Amino acid sequence: MSSDTGLDEEQPFISHLVELRDRLLRAILVVFVLFFGLAFYANEIYAYLAGPLLKHMPAGSQMIAIEVASPFLTPFKLTLVVSVFLAVPYLLYQAWAFVAPGLYRHERRLILPLLVSSSLLFYAGIAFAYFVVFPLLFAFITTAAPVGVTVMTDITQYLDFVLTIFFAFGISFEVPIFTILLVWTGIVSRESLVEKRPYIIVLAFVIGAVLTPPDPVSQTLLAVPIWMLFELGLFFSRFFGREEETGAGQGLLVEQGQDVAKSQERPADGEG
Repeated sequence: MSSDTGLDEEQPFISHLVELRDRLLRAILVVFVLFFGLAFYANEIYAYLAGPLLKHMPAGSQMIAIEVASPFLTPFKLTLVVSVFLAVPYLLYQAWAFVAPGLYRHERRLILPLLVSSSLLFYAGIAFAYFVVFPLLFAFITTAAPVGVTVMTDITQYLDFVLTIFFAFGISFEVPIFTILLVWTGIVSRESLVEKRPYIIVLAFVIGAVLTPPDPVSQTLLAVPIWMLFELGLFFSRFFGREEETGAGQGLLVEQGQDVAKSQERPADGEG
């Protein structure tokens, strides 16, 4: 009996591992398909990414490559990252499909919209960084260069810098999702978050100082959206509170108890 029980417990575990492997392979395959499709336009993609800096560089200056292989490898590195960014909805879908069978029906109804909104917010953060932050940031940096210093940025260092900003803004724009999840899971209440609003505003500026370059422009452009997005998540968190779910769950238990009591009374009535 004990050996049969051990086999029964081992088989579902192995099946979960097989499913996880299959979904990881699908995700990797999609990323590589996107990469090979975009690899032919690697230089054009990098030129588009470098546009905000090139527009503000002084006349006669240009970007440079200080490593031997960087003119070839850096655009392909960017293309691979772009492929991952484009595959984010599919990657989240694979994660959702893996955990969905273990969730309750009401949890599935809530998590799927959260996954969709988190993808949109991530892309919104990247778009905000490219179209709003970069023009202001590079205009400030290029004009702040000392006299006699020519601005000529290395392409690899520029890529690392831009990807760091993208990642910082993409994750920071997930603040509404984090806020909703904190309230939904019962870790904190909406009232406690309202009371801690001043500390959260200070924390937003601390995060802006840590995740962005040491200039007031990019720090403010990250901290203020974090604050506004926290307020947005705080507003929508009222629809994801635990109190309503708890009350509904208690009502369901009461109804089930009443049904069980009625089913137990029926045989006694028949005997009478």
